[in-house]
Amino acid sequence: MRQETSTTSAPSTTSAIPMSVDRGRFADAVTPWEEEDWRTAALAWAERALDRHGLRETGIREVRVRPWSILVRFRTGPGERDAVWFKAGAPDNAFEAPLGDALARWVPGHVVTPLAVDAERAWSLLPDGGPLFRNVLDAGDAGPDSWARALAQYAHMQRALTPYADRMTALGVPDARTARLPALFDALVADNPTLDPAARRDLAAGRPRLLDWCAELDAYGVPDSLDHCDLHDGQVLAPATGRFTFFDWGDAAVGHPFGSLLVPARAVLERYGPEHAERLRDAYLEPWTDLGPSLPELRRAAALATRLAALGRAASWFRLFPGTPTTGCSEASAHWVGELFAETTVFEDAAA
Repeated sequence: MRQETSTTSAPSTTSAIPMSVDRGRFADAVTPWEEEDWRTAALAWAERALDRHGLRETGIREVRVRPWSILVRFRTGPGERDAVWFKAGAPDNAFEAPLGDALARWVPGHVVTPLAVDAERAWSLLPDGGPLFRNVLDAGDAGPDSWARALAQYAHMQRALTPYADRMTALGVPDARTARLPALFDALVADNPTLDPAARRDLAAGRPRLLDWCAELDAYGVPDSLDHCDLHDGQVLAPATGRFTFFDWGDAAVGHPFGSLLVPARAVLERYGPEHAERLRDAYLEPWTDLGPSLPELRRAAALATRLAALGRAASWFRLFPGTPTTGCSEASAHWVGELFAETTVFEDAAA
């Protein structure tokens, strides 16, 4: 979601291995990391899992504390890729641990396979999955065509996951299916303290349009699947040329699959231009063309879904550890709710 830097040091509570702790700009975040018993139990669990896999630590532990998750990087060798990651999620994204475990069984090869999972405590231990797609793009070793291949692979993964929609919500993945979006919109407007009465009235005035968009989108008959909800280039790994792995499911929801286009299409539009965003869309849509709707209809569905995806982005900002201040998150959520009625979207025909 957000990236910041700021580092302090701390001794390990379970071994002599030192740790660096990066809190970014979130010094006021309230997380379990501050609780010695929790910290000791989490690190000991990770150490036991490392031992079961025959891995030994070789350097400092790098801890990243954020309001929505805690990450610990364990070095396991001399190379940059010789590392294992412990992750603990906040209660509202605790589904990520069991979801990651399930995805490794349901769609192997598309996701990072955990080394260990404690579903009750929302803990995962993950191997290093290869270079970030962002780094490959920045190095000039990939471009818009690579984005198109990545999104086509992602769409094939979503097609494979459509039979598991109910099983994912049973794991705790938020249900953001199209029929539920008006109620989600109502809650986001009513509960956000940063919206003044005039803003609430303006948003309420747009609600009939929201109902029309939802009805039209449902009519195309595209089955629900997993929506990553934040599929930027830092959430994709590029382990080999033409191959991609998707990870970091803490913002995810079950809903219209085409909503996943919002974040990558915006990134490609900004970096490469509108013609490449349209090519990205069509590459993504190709695996769905056997469902019945024509390509123009699928494009219209993508335009609607990426507009409605603003609600998923708005909701995800509140998946924080309890007690963490939410003022900045409320402002970000209000921004995304407002994006629902923007004059133009990444695919402009959604305004029709």
